[in-house]
Amino acid sequence: MTLQADFDGAAEEVKKLKTRPTDDELKDLYGFYKQATVGDINIEYPGVLDLKGKAKWEAWNLKKGLSKEDAMNAYISKAKAMVEKYGI
Repeated sequence: MTLQADFDGAAEEVKKLKTRPTDDELKDLYGFYKQATVGDINIEYPGVLDLKGKAKWEAWNLKKGLSKEDAMNAYISKAKAMVEKYGI
């Protein structure tokens, strides 16, 4: 399988987890996903009251500079670990 196919498969598996992962796990996964699909962060920092938006922005910003391939590989590894931990 190609890296893109593995990435897409991991993204689908994560949606089927039996238990909701922790917020930190979700933020980490989100950051890798956005870095792999969009690249370096390209949006403004959210407003003061947008707590969820700020958390997502910070998670993505932490992955800045990571190549698309590295972000995909990290996402796949993190997703596999979550599937083992929480089950599908």
